[in-house]
Amino acid sequence: MKLCITIVFISMCLVLSAQAKIPSYYQQSKKFNEQLQTIVREVGLDSTYDAGEDGKEKISFAVIDLTGKKPIIGGMNLDNFIYPASVYKMYVAMEILKQVSNGEYSLYKPFVVKSPNDVDRSKEIDYDPRPLLRNNDTVTINYLLDLMITRSDNSAANCLIDIATRPRINQTMHQYNWHGSEVTRKFLKRSVEDPGYDTIRSTETCALHAADFMYKIYKGELGNSWVSMQMKAVLGRQLDTTKLSTGLPSSAMFYHKTGWWSIYTNDVGIVEDGNIKYIISVFTPVREQYVRPQLKELSRRVYELIRKLHS
Repeated sequence: MKLCITIVFISMCLVLSAQAKIPSYYQQSKKFNEQLQTIVREVGLDSTYDAGEDGKEKISFAVIDLTGKKPIIGGMNLDNFIYPASVYKMYVAMEILKQVSNGEYSLYKPFVVKSPNDVDRSKEIDYDPRPLLRNNDTVTINYLLDLMITRSDNSAANCLIDIATRPRINQTMHQYNWHGSEVTRKFLKRSVEDPGYDTIRSTETCALHAADFMYKIYKGELGNSWVSMQMKAVLGRQLDTTKLSTGLPSSAMFYHKTGWWSIYTNDVGIVEDGNIKYIISVFTPVREQYVRPQLKELSRRVYELIRKLHS
């Protein structure tokens, strides 16, 4: 118990003191940054929003242009930490794949689901035919991984957080300097959280860390090439296509993870369409039903910007 509380205390201190810094392997362009900020203003996402008990909140937005010889990064409030909703499931997936790659267990190892992890009472994607997970169901780790990313299943995420463990997830996060984006919570009520995690602050992340995560996948440097390829493959099977996907042409492939809860609506991923390649990361404190048209236009205009810059 004392060890668990110590880990949580250290994690809280890291979150509270964290500052996201743009890594030196990215180029920055004043013009590119201004073009992106103009897009944000013109689609109406440059406001300060009322986030209830979270206070006043702004979006966090980043784009990495991969089409040229060197990656160029820009955006608005790149380092603003915000609730990521289900986007942080990708951090959990990273650690699971890393442990599999290390030979600690197989993707096809059976796992028995136990309450209270089986929290879902409805499917996040209602047309997905896979049943909801229930107490005592036996499934494989690979099944949980795919369910967590493609359908954004909360029960699967809770199981995988237990398997990966939060201290080890966050140790890997720190290796990449993603301080402040630690995984602190499972997807369940605080009253049934694990001891030591029932009072910790909610998980946060920023567009810069999420975009950098995708860049490491793109470069084959998320853990190793196997982890990166596995991660990209499962992100490419994403079933939620209601956010940034709507602004992309049908020819584009989008490897991404979405998240939505209460007022928060988020999407981050890698866009590839022939010679056009970029990463887009956006976190908004706006309810999904209101922000969808803005995300569509944001996505469309970023795609057109990258296309014109390299035409």
